Amino acid sequence: MATNTSFQLFSSSKDKPSLGLGFLESSEPQLPPPPPSVEVLSSEVSSSVKYTVEPVNLDGLTLLKGRVSTKEVLGLPNSDLVPGIYEGGLKLWEGSLDLVKALRSEIQNGCLSFEGKRVLELGCGHGLPGIFACLESAAEVHFQDFNAEVLRCLTIPNVNANLLEKAKPETVSEVRFFAGDWGEIHQLLPHARESEINLTSSSEHGQASAYDVILMAETIYSISAQRNLYGLIKKCMNQPNGVVYLAGKKHYFGVGGGTRQFLSMLEKEGNLILYRRDYVSGTRIYSLPIE
Repeated sequence: MATNTSFQLFSSSKDKPSLGLGFLESSEPQLPPPPPSVEVLSSEVSSSVKYTVEPVNLDGLTLLKGRVSTKEVLGLPNSDLVPGIYEGGLKLWEGSLDLVKALRSEIQNGCLSFEGKRVLELGCGHGLPGIFACLESAAEVHFQDFNAEVLRCLTIPNVNANLLEKAKPETVSEVRFFAGDWGEIHQLLPHARESEINLTSSSEHGQASAYDVILMAETIYSISAQRNLYGLIKKCMNQPNGVVYLAGKKHYFGVGGGTRQFLSMLEKEGNLILYRRDYVSGTRIYSLPIE
C-alpha cells in the first residue's frame, strides 16, 4: 500500500470566526433540527423489519453485509440520503469496503494494531470497519450513526451476525451504539470531552479516556457537516498517539463535499500531517496521526 505521499497542513495563526473558505461558508438550505442523541442498546434490535444477509469478499476476508428496505425502516423511498432526516446509513457505501481493505493492509504491514484499543466508528451504517476492529481484538468499539433506526434495524443485526460467525470468545470487544448529530453526540460518547482541544497540544488532560482509533468512511460528503465532524474528532481523539482513518471521494457530485474541502478545512483549523494511504475504486484513504 502506498504510504509515501504526505501533505503537511499548517495551522492558521489565530482562531477566526470565518474559515476564509467560500465553499465551506456558502449558504445551504435550512435543515430541520437533528434528532436527539441517544444510546441504542443491543437489546433494542428491531424484530419488525425484514433483515437479510449476504457475504462480501474483501481481498480474502469475508464479512457479512445486511440488507433492509429504506421504505420499511424509515418510510422513505430508496434514496441515498435526505439531508437532515436520513443520512444514508442503510446503504453499503463503497468507501466502507475500501477502508476495511486498507485497515487490513495496515495491520499486515505492521502499521496498525487494534488489540486493546478504544475504537469509534463515525457514520457507521453497516459498521464493517468497526466490526473488523472487533475481530482484531479491540477492547471497545463504539458505533455512531445519525439515525437510531439505522442502528436498530441494520447495524446491531450486522454486528451480531459477524461476531457470532467469526469472533473468538476470548477476545470479545465491548460494543455500544449511539445515534445523533455530530454537533451533539459527544455528550453521550463515553470517551469524548465536553470541549474541543488543540490536536497538536501536548497536554495530557483527559487523554486516559479518549479514543485510540477513529474510523470513518464516506462521512465528508456534506460541506455543512464537515466543521461539526472535525470538532467531534477534536473532542474524541487520544493524544499523542491517536489516529483517524478516513475513506472518501475527492468530490461528491450533487452534495458538494469531498476530501478537497475537508483537507482545506484542516489546513485552516489545525497543524496535522495527513498521509495518503491508498487509492482504490475512486476512494481516497487517509490517516491522520497526531504529531
